[in-house]
Amino acid sequence: MPEKTAAKKPKAPKAAKPIGMVTHFYSNIGVAIVKFKKEVGVGARVHFKGVTTDFDETITSMQYDHKPIETAPKGKEIGIKVKDKVREGDEVFDAS
Repeated sequence: MPEKTAAKKPKAPKAAKPIGMVTHFYSNIGVAIVKFKKEVGVGARVHFKGVTTDFDETITSMQYDHKPIETAPKGKEIGIKVKDKVREGDEVFDAS
């Protein structure tokens, strides 16, 4: 008789950890202020998630202290242009 082998169960994916958080949103210019927990650069794909927020965005421009930058340093609050409304406390995830 052939031996029965137990089917391996796939492991559940690890819960994604946020890479940043929205600290402010300027609705008149469509800019989110995000404090990142790691370096993030222009061109990165991110996902905004909150109580009523849930969308992906490719970062096309960033500013720090009103000056354009290519990479957001860890721990700094950076302004990024967004296509949709975000709210303070929304989390930012890596969407790549």
